[in-house]
Amino acid sequence: MSKIIDAKGLACPEPVILTKKALEQKDDVTVIVDDDIAVGNIKRLGVKLGRVVSIEKKEGGISHIHISGTAEAGKKQAAEKGTDTLHYESCSPAALVVAVSSDRMGRGNDELGYVLIRSFIHTLLTLNPLPDTIIFYNTGVKLAARDSEVIDDLMQLEEAGVSILVCGTCTNYFGISDALGAGCISNMYDIAGTMAGAGRMITP
Repeated sequence: MSKIIDAKGLACPEPVILTKKALEQKDDVTVIVDDDIAVGNIKRLGVKLGRVVSIEKKEGGISHIHISGTAEAGKKQAAEKGTDTLHYESCSPAALVVAVSSDRMGRGNDELGYVLIRSFIHTLLTLNPLPDTIIFYNTGVKLAARDSEVIDDLMQLEEAGVSILVCGTCTNYFGISDALGAGCISNMYDIAGTMAGAGRMITP
């Protein structure tokens, strides 16, 4: 029998944390949420853990996320389908993580700060090796929007294998969740875990 978690109305990253705890005890979990970002975050968690994930949309913006099977079963299913559904970026102890908390670089003149952050993002393309992960949070998430002046650079970084995590709470706050041009909507559970696992971290 599936363990049911009612996570409606809970703020990030609580739905993900509750789901992870439940999956440590049960192989069959159903999570009820009323937020699309929570749906994406929980789905990625299930994929990361190698489980089988299905999502059922209900009326009123409610979603039921069913996560089942052991990690071994999830890997087997992905292999049989020939998919890459188990791919999930994570940090090794030697990983380089760039954490961008603002759409400006440094304190002082805002116009200069915007010029500097654009130059910084562009310069990341020249690093060897490239960063493993770039995290955007607070006003930094605006840089990952489709109309951002650095979106082409971010898309090139992503195509080169750089994982880009964008804080979902922040995109919700600024009303740009549907305007993301690069990266994936993430949550504080993943962001904190990525930072904690970083070998080196740069904060411009």
